[in-house]
Formats: sequence, C-alpha cells, structure tokens
Amino acid sequence: MLVRTESFPCVQSLKEEGIAYETFDRLYEHSRNYDTLTKKIVAQVRRRAKGKTVCYCVDGSAYEDAAARILLAKKSVKCVGGVSKAAFFAACAGVGGSYAARSAFELENARLVRPLVVFDVTADNLSDVKLLLAQKFGDEAPAACISDGKSRRMPLFEVDRGAKIPAAVVLFDEPLLGKKRFDFEDFVEILKRLRAPDGCPWDRVQTHESIRINGIEEMYELVDAIDREDVPRMLEETGDVLMQSVFHALIEEEKGGFTVSDMLTAVCVKLISRHTHVFGNDRAQGAEGALSVWEKNKMKEKGQQTYAAAVNDVPACFPALLRAQKIAKRMEKGGWDPATVENFERKFREEYQELMEAAKGGDGAHISEELGDVLFCAVELGRAVGADCEQALLDTVKKMQARYTAYEELVLRDGKDVHALTEEERNAYYERAKHVS
Repeated sequence: MLVRTESFPCVQSLKEEGIAYETFDRLYEHSRNYDTLTKKIVAQVRRRAKGKTVCYCVDGSAYEDAAARILLAKKSVKCVGGVSKAAFFAACAGVGGSYAARSAFELENARLVRPLVVFDVTADNLSDVKLLLAQKFGDEAPAACISDGKSRRMPLFEVDRGAKIPAAVVLFDEPLLGKKRFDFEDFVEILKRLRAPDGCPWDRVQTHESIRINGIEEMYELVDAIDREDVPRMLEETGDVLMQSVFHALIEEEKGGFTVSDMLTAVCVKLISRHTHVFGNDRAQGAEGALSVWEKNKMKEKGQQTYAAAVNDVPACFPALLRAQKIAKRMEKGGWDPATVENFERKFREEYQELMEAAKGGDGAHISEELGDVLFCAVELGRAVGADCEQALLDTVKKMQARYTAYEELVLRDGKDVHALTEEERNAYYERAKHVS
C-alpha cells in the first residue's frame, strides 16, 4: 500500500489495523514545486505497479488529488471512492448549495469564484494562499479557517495569524455593496443592473448610436493618460474603455444579438488564430516577423484575397494621418513602391512642384488635392525612416504649444506687444523660447 503522506490524519487508521504502508514524504523534500512532486508520485506508483497490483491512498476523494487524477486516466486503474475533503470543509463552514473547491497547491493558475473551499493547506503554503486570494478578492473578504472539524470566521488577512495552521480556508460570497474588490462577472452584473427596467434612466435609453462617440472620447482620454505617464488615470481610463465595449455587447444581448460571452469568445479565437507563431506551427523572427504572421492570418480570416481588399478595409473614421500610414503600408505589401528616402526625394520634388503650380492657378480644389499628395509623401518619408507619423506630428504640436507659450511670456515680460515686433525681434524671442521650453 502506497500513501501520499503520513501527515494525513486518516493514516492513523492504517496503523490501528496493522496495515503496512509506504509513504512518499521523501519526495516532498526533493521536488521543486507541486507539479514536479505530482510527476514523481505518478512515476513511482506506475513503477511499483509493473507486474503486480498496488493501492495508492489519498485523503478525501481521489479526484481531489492531482496524481490520482492522472493515474485514473488509464482504464486498468480502479477507484474506490472516499468522502470528499472539500464537502466536509464546506459543511464545517456552513456553506450549502454549489461552491468551488481547489487544492492549495493548484490555486495559482486556477479560475477562482466564491464560495470557495481551499484544502491541502499547510504551514508552508498558508501565507501564499492568503496573498493569492487577497489579490483576487481583497484583504477583508469574509473567510473561515477549518481546524479539527471546527470553523472560525474572520477577514481573509487574519487566516495566517493564529497559532494553529488550518486544514482548509473557506471564502464566502458577499453582496455587491459589501465587496471591496470586484471581478469581471461583477462588472457585467453591475452594467446589467443599470440597464434593468428599475435601473438608471439614462443608461436604459442608450443605444449603439447614442454612445458611439463615448468610445472615441474614452480612448483619447486613455491615450492622454499614457502620454502623461499618469498611472492612476490609466487605471481609471482602461476601465472606462472596457465599460464601453461591454455596454455595446449588452445592448446587442438585449436585442437577441451577440452576448458578452460571444464577444470574449471572438476576441480569444482571433488572438489564437492570428498568433500561429505562438499557438501553431508558424515561425517568426522578432517583432516584424510576428507582425507579418499576424497580417497574413488577418487577411485569411477576413477572406481578403487581394491586397486592395486589405487597403479598403482601413476604417474611414481613422484620423487622416493614421489612415494614410495604414493604407500606405498595406499598399507596399501589395507590391507598391517601397517607402525609402530615395523614393521620397523623387516623389516629393514632383508633388511639391505640382503644388506650387496649383497655388499659382488659384483653384482651391486643385490646391487642396496637390497639398494632400505632398502630405502623403511626408507619410511615406515617416515610414521610410521608421517613425510613427501620427505620434511625430502630435509631439511637434505639443512642442510648438510650449514654445509659443514661452515666447509670449518673454515678450510680455519685456513690456512689448506680440503684434508690434520686427522680424528680427521675433526670431530673437523664438530662439530664447526654444531654450526655456
């Protein structure tokens, strides 16, 4: 008979019956982590089972033990069920109905919901269990420690402060208004509540069209927070951007269209299908290689059999400079002239000359057309030198704002009128402003 560890209270019954057994306690000391321990136990059990029958014993249900679950995958292995540890601990805490249960050794990458029973708690992992749960549910989440069949309720941050190490930690669910930390399900529930017949009158009447501009505004506010390196505002604005996406999904869900789950499924499918260099057999060298794989998969996914289809797929609502960059890049992928400094110099001379001729003619429409060609050439130059044209112009606009502000301050400080300066004075003030802005 093989026993996972002698620390199980139920091992005492084997001793009382005089049943010989061997434990895997020594493996705990020589395993880097729980996964390694599990693999070693499975290997040992299978080695001992060659040519004979062995019994591997765990406390609680066999399906609460990671090694047992792996062993049970083979048809030749039989399971003699035991009483679930999780069910026992849930009963001790007074948790009825449905609940989630996890081994303390398997918490890190698990999807956690409440009510939650965490078993296999030890002196070595109790602090880690508390920290992990606190990150998800908050320090003051209502909890209970189970020891010797007794339950003691307390806030989560106190579970590792007692003299006795609990065998399990149970987290209770709580109403929305009592929570200190929220998850995505709470977020959706709050928005649904706002859209309910007895919810917020303003939220109830909104449509895709009425809040269309809100998404643009929230995204610009996030970009502004990023530019300012304002992390607290980034925290706020990322939530606002998410709210806009979920709000649109809920409007569709109410109409019988796609749901929030459909939205999440679609974006997950897209991430997997476009990153075939991560989730598939494609290979990519560096960021450019990864982007090429993405673009290839994107065209395939959208059914774009020509590069013209990709060029025409750039959203018309993009700012002009950003749209020009996107279109020019896709045109080059479709065999158009590559963006090089040499090509820019030749094209710019041609387009600039045409603009000057149009200006002499005085035809506004013709001037505007030729100016657009010159600006598109500038976009090509930006791509040729590896710059983001949209960001470059934004940076220059901000720079010029700062310089003019300094320029005007210098002029006014000298008691002069900005409209009454000579060209020489303007140039002098501008040079001074460049050094202080």
